[in-house]
Amino acid sequence: MGNLDHLRSEGDINISDNRAAWQQRHISDETARMLSDDATYFLHQSLSTPCLNVLDGAHGACITDDQGRTLLDFHGNYVHQVGFGNLEVIQAIRHQLDTLSFSTRRYTNKPAVDLARKLSELAPGSLNRVLFAPGGALALGMALKVARMATGRFKTISMWDSFHGASLDAISVGGEAIFRNNIGPLMPGTEHVPPPNPQDCPWDCKEAGTCRLKCADYVEYVLEKEGDVAAVVAETVRSSPVIPPKAYWKKIREACDRHGALLILDEIPHALGRTGTMFTCEQYDIVPDLLVIGKGLGGGIFPWAALIAKEELNEAVKERAIGHYTHEKNPVACAASLAAIQYIEKNDVLTSASVLGGYFLDGLKQLKQKHDLVHDVRGLGLLCGMELRDPETGQKAIDASEKVMYRALELGMNFKISMGNVLTLTPALVITKAQLDQALSILDQCLSEIGNGSN
Repeated sequence: MGNLDHLRSEGDINISDNRAAWQQRHISDETARMLSDDATYFLHQSLSTPCLNVLDGAHGACITDDQGRTLLDFHGNYVHQVGFGNLEVIQAIRHQLDTLSFSTRRYTNKPAVDLARKLSELAPGSLNRVLFAPGGALALGMALKVARMATGRFKTISMWDSFHGASLDAISVGGEAIFRNNIGPLMPGTEHVPPPNPQDCPWDCKEAGTCRLKCADYVEYVLEKEGDVAAVVAETVRSSPVIPPKAYWKKIREACDRHGALLILDEIPHALGRTGTMFTCEQYDIVPDLLVIGKGLGGGIFPWAALIAKEELNEAVKERAIGHYTHEKNPVACAASLAAIQYIEKNDVLTSASVLGGYFLDGLKQLKQKHDLVHDVRGLGLLCGMELRDPETGQKAIDASEKVMYRALELGMNFKISMGNVLTLTPALVITKAQLDQALSILDQCLSEIGNGSN
């Protein structure tokens, strides 16, 4: 098997000796048969099938496998803002199924209108026009179409290492090799620039000890040189996580305005509270022209996403077909989304995510002081990450990161690895302080064992 490091970006891949060793120790014969059936009928791909394990339940901040083992889920595919199996979301779905279960195109319905109104009220600035879609990649595609129609241009600037979905247009603006390599021609005009990542900065800001915003200056340089860019497309924060300084987005917003480009922010994984505000762009005091949200919008149950656009863009596109999807106003999905938002507001989940996120990040910083393997910790709300590097060479500790992850599974904690060496820690926003303490204890034990060469 060749070097697979360039494929380790969006998540940990299933082509792994560490994974095989874990399964050998922990998968029962019955579970192995289920995994074999899954591998027989699903197309194989490196981020899913063949799968790791079989789930039997999910509730609150935890998942349970078919052998009865319960794990704190710090992965969740970013859908579990209100926790798995949220009863208020389930009740809203049941009620809607008993009244109107589908809305034929050319008709609207109360849950769809109510959800569009609610998102318009919540979103900052003049972001008050909404379109729904069955998934985040589709909503991102709608944003790209709006940008083309509104500007009369087709070029985009986006970031290397970014992820916007797995559809062909989304991987064109995305920047991950695992989706782009050897796929053939992608969309034309999709220019890429380095992301605002101080841990991997081509301008050596890390050595300077501070971000000098050279990456933001380079975005403007490309905008000026191209002259006809429709939009800058980016994740407000990267899920690794990579969290730009506040001045970064202010510079990008001003550069887009100077050069007539729209700003599309992708908050599919984080909107609705993960970073401590309803929308992550509120952390930066900027308003994009187009905001894409999803994942948690469906209450951890329904695949649902939304594009929220500025009012003035409505005039530019109103006679065109942009998101002509069969489930464009699905009443059941909208009812689930409304219930999730109501739960967040009623239970002050935003404050909880901010306070508990700060507490958890402090705990991760203490682990950094204790363990040489930990190179960096970072976080915003309950979007946190721990980066592992060899303390002697500074190289990514890819094998050690995998060993920490699989040992954590044995001890009752589930998370994924991004970029090959970043333990990406994204719990349900309903997690408790006691559960965070349990997670920190598990990480401490794993780092002690792996750092000492026990595994």
